[in-house]
Amino acid sequence: MSINVPEIISKEEYKKLTNKTLNAPDFQQYKSIVTNNYKRSNDRTEYHLKEGLAEQVLIKLDFIFKRIGEPQFENLEEIAKYFRMMLDEERKKYILLFAYNGTGKTRLSAEFKTLGQTLNEETGEKTADTLYYNAFTEDLFYWDNDLENDTDRFLKLNSDSRFFSGLKELEMESRIRPFLHRYADFDFTIDYDEYKISFYRNVTIEGISQRIDNIKVSRGEENIFVWCFFLAIMQLVVDKEESYSWVKYIYIDDPISSLDDNNVIAVASHLANLMSDADIKVIISSHHTLFYNVLCNEIKNPERLFFQRLTKNGLYILKDTSNTPFFYHVALLKELKKVADSGKIYSYHFNILRNVLEKTAAFHGYQHFSSCLRIDNDDDFIVHKRMVNIMSHGNYSVFEPAPLADDNKEYFRNILENFLEDYKFNQRIFDTEQAQEDN
Repeated sequence: MSINVPEIISKEEYKKLTNKTLNAPDFQQYKSIVTNNYKRSNDRTEYHLKEGLAEQVLIKLDFIFKRIGEPQFENLEEIAKYFRMMLDEERKKYILLFAYNGTGKTRLSAEFKTLGQTLNEETGEKTADTLYYNAFTEDLFYWDNDLENDTDRFLKLNSDSRFFSGLKELEMESRIRPFLHRYADFDFTIDYDEYKISFYRNVTIEGISQRIDNIKVSRGEENIFVWCFFLAIMQLVVDKEESYSWVKYIYIDDPISSLDDNNVIAVASHLANLMSDADIKVIISSHHTLFYNVLCNEIKNPERLFFQRLTKNGLYILKDTSNTPFFYHVALLKELKKVADSGKIYSYHFNILRNVLEKTAAFHGYQHFSSCLRIDNDDDFIVHKRMVNIMSHGNYSVFEPAPLADDNKEYFRNILENFLEDYKFNQRIFDTEQAQEDN
């Protein structure tokens, strides 16, 4: 891990650092570490890093300066170590990470997991501390399609993975099924001896209910099943089941592939609810703006970060998005513009629009989202304010997402178009598939 700690700090910078920045509630615990390891110069004009400091002290100082600034990292392992220190040193419970595809989210989750693995050289046993969900998790499930007879199709499980600890003893069928029935209409059975899963669906034909066995579920349905399997295991972690007592962290990377927006909202809300009472530390990363937005609004006091890689020098950066309307909010605007153009506008899109308006208002020093509504016509202003208030009320209409009436769609379009005209954003983000850019 590269360590970058300033050796000299001017008197003015030192005073600002110790009297203001490190007096913020999140950073007060670090003030004494900084003051104990810098000494004032003889001419009293600057402060010098003390000589001969232990490596652990320098690592801690490096972490502190990253936390109070805009951190840059040479590789993903450094970010994984940074996250572990953040969760442990500051007792943070949740980190939410937004990033465009191709940045390295999945590789970062693997690096985080790897840091928690240890190998007992005597027994050859590998231990871990992270339960993770990412593309590699999905690879623990693979199909046997019975190519010879094309009748007995089932999903195989990798029995060597700790992901499936105590599968039979924990009666996983009864634990997975309540989650699955939230999202899907098929069912399943688990062969615990053979580590395989068969799927079936109950259908009604000419008024008679029938069970169709050995069905091949779609790729989207398979993703939903794997996700529900993970949620059942996550519930065991939350409930402190002995088989999963090794789990210290949960790392979830993009669990919403192949879902429509309505299911995305349901998955995010459900996940936030499951996390709310959990005595466990969780990192969630996603490129999906709607999913990320719901998590930001429903999880209490998360660390909200925008993860980016700079093309000019290859460095990775993390930007705090808690108090600014930029970064993932810009991506949200792109989604809102897309649904406005397509006409596929649902009530929950008003929730997202209100969130963007609130962030923009806060950035410009206003106390209420209505300050970002166009006010050149009093009647329109009153109606638009009322529409945003009414239509964004409630919990996203998660399980009853209703399309808007035509007149409400028109109000939505007018509010959004006025906002985009009054607050100029780079038009290119709406015209093309936005690639990650240097800022």
